[in-house]
Amino acid sequence: MILTDLLKQNAERCGDDTALVELNPIHDEVRNLEWQEYELVEAGHAKHFRRTLTWQQFDDRANQFANLLRDKGIRKGDKVSILMMNSIDWLPIYFGILRSGAIAVPLNFRYTSEEIAYCLGLSDATVLIFASEFLERIGEIRHELTKIREFIFVGMDVPDYANSYERLVKDYPANPPEVEIHGDDDAAIYFSSGTTGFPKAILHTQNSLFSAAVTEYKHHGQTKDDVFILIPPLYHTGAKMHWFGSLMSGSKAIILKGTSPKWVLESASLEKATIVWLLVPWAQDILDAIECGEVDLNQFDLSHWRLMHIGAQPVPPSLIRRWKKHFPNHAYDTNYGLSESIGPGSVHLGIENIHKVGAIGKAGHDWQTRIVDEDGRDVKRGDVGELILKGPGVMKEYYGDPEATAQTLKDGWLYTGDMAMEDEDGFIFLVDRKKDVIISGGENIYPVQIEDFLRKNEKIKDVAVIGIADMRLGEVAAAIIELKDGVTASEAEIEVFIKELPRYKRPRMIIFDKVPRNPTGKIEKPKLRKKYNAEEIVAKASEVDRT
Repeated sequence: MILTDLLKQNAERCGDDTALVELNPIHDEVRNLEWQEYELVEAGHAKHFRRTLTWQQFDDRANQFANLLRDKGIRKGDKVSILMMNSIDWLPIYFGILRSGAIAVPLNFRYTSEEIAYCLGLSDATVLIFASEFLERIGEIRHELTKIREFIFVGMDVPDYANSYERLVKDYPANPPEVEIHGDDDAAIYFSSGTTGFPKAILHTQNSLFSAAVTEYKHHGQTKDDVFILIPPLYHTGAKMHWFGSLMSGSKAIILKGTSPKWVLESASLEKATIVWLLVPWAQDILDAIECGEVDLNQFDLSHWRLMHIGAQPVPPSLIRRWKKHFPNHAYDTNYGLSESIGPGSVHLGIENIHKVGAIGKAGHDWQTRIVDEDGRDVKRGDVGELILKGPGVMKEYYGDPEATAQTLKDGWLYTGDMAMEDEDGFIFLVDRKKDVIISGGENIYPVQIEDFLRKNEKIKDVAVIGIADMRLGEVAAAIIELKDGVTASEAEIEVFIKELPRYKRPRMIIFDKVPRNPTGKIEKPKLRKKYNAEEIVAKASEVDRT
């Protein structure tokens, strides 16, 4: 069986039941209401725009888009890229790509124009589906995208170089295209950090995607009555693969626009949510809002909510203790994974193991784990080594990069680059990362990109960007800057300079100091992390203005 078979089954078994709901808070801009079939919903003090799809409508739209792609000449193995914010259209488009036999290539909506062009070229994408939020970025690079032969635009005010998704898709039949698809066929490309800071293209098969649905279903036991709140971006493996449990059970999912504490709680109350997946910052914000009196839990009906789970970054045990104080009846779980292992679930804490909060858990359903030394030999329990994984969701390869593939996949094992140890009960704890990628609020920040940008400043001799521990975001980026001899610069001056960077990439701290390098010229970041993760520096980082 392949993933799209689950969608077909749901259409046949419960076609009239709601599959997806998109919620937009009334105070947010809702684009293109003229063509989007929203309804205004008022419940008490809550007002929002709501849009729904049944399982039959979902299946029909996926088939229509698949037939559109086939008519445009897309064939099995071609690459079709998606650049959209979360919406109710995202998943039918994704499943339409899979149904056509093409390979889905989701793009991070935070990418700059340069990064978009790089990833489209790296993946060999020939079709780009994009929405109005990205008009400016695509406009800047359109003439560089020589491999893209078809631009499809989701929204109104279609640019003259693109075709309208809405106008085209409705004219195609809702029957599935006649394409033979097998489990070992290539299915999707996701992107991860490379050693240069630019992403690598991670290729997964149909079997890999299906395994993610099975893993999520086995871990969290979704039933037809569950209602899943989906908040994180769908371009990422994390959110989508957790939603696969809803696909497996035929249950409803809410695509939530906005992450404010009141909005999350209000939506969970109105939609009778049973499962909510959060990042650490969102959970932290909810707790802070409760404890400062910004929200009153008595205003919401949260009696249906059974499970809160977290992924994408280490979870402070103190956070879960606070959560259980306010939500004593919630089960809690955390999951570990990589885009190379089709997202979360390769390691899994389990709701019965809340006493082990702080650990990432044990091997997930159908997965194996080992902790090894530099020679690939198992270390003794309690010793630190590199975590490696084997399971049905391991990537096929880094697309177009056999050298990187050989370094990461060895004898069927995926080398994660994460340093870990296993305790006496067999639970795995992350210790550090070989890679220098900073995980801030669940998003990867690539230090090399920021360092390269800062080096453009004529006053800067050398720079290193590291992660500083942060109670809310897990980590924040800090730039250690070594100035050229005889020049001066202030923090304010550097902060003005980095405003050219996207907001999420801007260092939260500027530190003037010497940048240590080893005899081979490499920056000694472990020394910097040890020096600047002292209590007083961490406290200062947590006090930085987040606006």
